[in-house]
Amino acid sequence: MKRLVLLLACFFASSNINSQEFGVKGGLNITFFKATEDNFGTNPSEEIGYYGGVFVDIEFKDKLHLQPELLFIRIRDFQFLNAPIYLEYDINNKAHVLVGPSLNYFFDFFSNKFKVRVDLGFSYDLTQDFSIHMKYTLGFEELSPNIIFLGVGYKL
Repeated sequence: MKRLVLLLACFFASSNINSQEFGVKGGLNITFFKATEDNFGTNPSEEIGYYGGVFVDIEFKDKLHLQPELLFIRIRDFQFLNAPIYLEYDINNKAHVLVGPSLNYFFDFFSNKFKVRVDLGFSYDLTQDFSIHMKYTLGFEELSPNIIFLGVGYKL
């Protein structure tokens, strides 16, 4: 983890940061469980929840951005913090592909409360400040769920 922070700091120190924007985002998530040992009532294979949080969009090269986020996610009584760190590529002025690690802290479900997962996403700007997005979070461990996020974002 220390190496990742140091690598990101060196990367930004050597690059030109063109602009920085802040925003909020939220929406629905569909969670797919890989195991029947989970503790969600009748052991469903999927659940619908919601999420909300903040993001920073940092443009540092033409068509490349870094977009860290901090999201609160809730699925029934199950809740956790999700902090993806996306490398965003602009396909054109409105369409963007996002990929990166997702750092997660689970409040009350797993004995190992911290997990690292991988996100792949797509966003589309409806206006200069308002966008829609979809992302997929892939869990690697047996009890780490995969999640699809469908939502909206607004740059402040």
